[in-house]
Amino acid sequence: MPSARRSLSTLVGEFFAIDDDWERPAPPIGRRDWLVGVVLSIVGILFLELARSVTEIHAGGQPLWVQWAAIISGAMLMVWRRQHPILVGVLAAAHMFIVGVTMPMVMAQLALQTVYFVAIYAAVAYARHRRSALLVVAGITVFMLLWVGWQLALGGGLAEMTEDARADGADGWFSPTVGAVATTIAINAFYFVGAILVGQIAWRGARQRARLEEQAETIARQADSLKRRAVVDERLRIARELHDVVGHHVSVIGIQAAAARRVIDKRPDEAAKALGQIEETSRDAVSQMRSLLGTLRDIQETADVDQAHTDDETRAQRANGVAPQPSRRPEPTLTDLPDLIAERTANGLTTAYELVETRQGAHARVAPPIALTLYRITQEALANITRHSTATTSDVVVRVVEDAPGGTAYAEVEVLDNGRARVGTSGSGLGQLGMRERAASHKGTVEIGVRPTGGYRVRVRIPLGECDVADV
Repeated sequence: MPSARRSLSTLVGEFFAIDDDWERPAPPIGRRDWLVGVVLSIVGILFLELARSVTEIHAGGQPLWVQWAAIISGAMLMVWRRQHPILVGVLAAAHMFIVGVTMPMVMAQLALQTVYFVAIYAAVAYARHRRSALLVVAGITVFMLLWVGWQLALGGGLAEMTEDARADGADGWFSPTVGAVATTIAINAFYFVGAILVGQIAWRGARQRARLEEQAETIARQADSLKRRAVVDERLRIARELHDVVGHHVSVIGIQAAAARRVIDKRPDEAAKALGQIEETSRDAVSQMRSLLGTLRDIQETADVDQAHTDDETRAQRANGVAPQPSRRPEPTLTDLPDLIAERTANGLTTAYELVETRQGAHARVAPPIALTLYRITQEALANITRHSTATTSDVVVRVVEDAPGGTAYAEVEVLDNGRARVGTSGSGLGQLGMRERAASHKGTVEIGVRPTGGYRVRVRIPLGECDVADV
């Protein structure tokens, strides 16, 4: 059984993200970068002269301008630390070695020590390729530690430190040699390793921020897409409502107008009755259109004003003992289908209605959105019969099953007729498209087409969940 513990190399590789292909974007060189280089140069020269005022600076016999040039050249490397991080890291290491060999006390100045630390940090924090960055800074660290070890072993640094320790009367746990070597190596190790670790932490932080920004942009794009989709869906819903409402009432008006035209001379009473139905139907159409168009009001100020007027009217009605009337008609449901069927029985077109339900009152418990969908589909199917079919009879069957086998409840409407399509009356297809879209919005299924035995069928079935059945 393989061990669950991961190797040290695996942990190091994960921390330094060796296989990560994300590249940290490098900002262009700007005024801030030049300012950093200039300020470090000025501060470095200032601190060098302050140190020279306190003690003698051993610079290997180099003139003052060379010492200043060493500080300025090192400080100006900071200008390109983010655009060329690995190159700057290598140049800073070479600068540290050359100045440390020729002018060790100049190399030890705070300004140059800051430059070397930042250069190694930037090589890790801004490098484009993680593997290259790790190899370069690891090589620099090993080289510098070997150089320090060489100075301690073969140079005069160790002898000077031990002599100073003995002269000062050092009495610690360790010998002056062990203390000097351990202290020097530890300081340099923390210096270089610290720069590497801080640089990698900064790189990981930048990667995390970039991913969060990318996720935020993705979420914003998706939210914008969903918003646009919601607007489109709402427009389609309103278009379907307008199509069904207008189509239904116009077809009814057409039937009544045709009937009135045929009997206006021989049976004026029936013609007057048909014209009265036309008047009533047109008023109902206008009322439903106003109710539907009212949903388009999305200006809050207008809504607030309307609500204030409504409240005033409601209070006035109550003060006069009159029951307040709703400002809009409620959306039709399955309970309104008998009235719709009654409107269709005219001009020789007989429409029968049948309600099948597993429990009494089940059709009234269907959730309003689904009930409205089934009502509108029935309305459109009947309107299509009038406009495009030779049918003389039609049947509307509504089935509401709350305890179907397998636990799948559903509501279904089926519209049948005995006609065939009339020549030259083909429509735009938007009616059937609207039926399918309405059913699809509730995960329903649609069957539309000619029956093998003759006539036409429209059947829509919509599944019912617990939230689709209202408690009454």
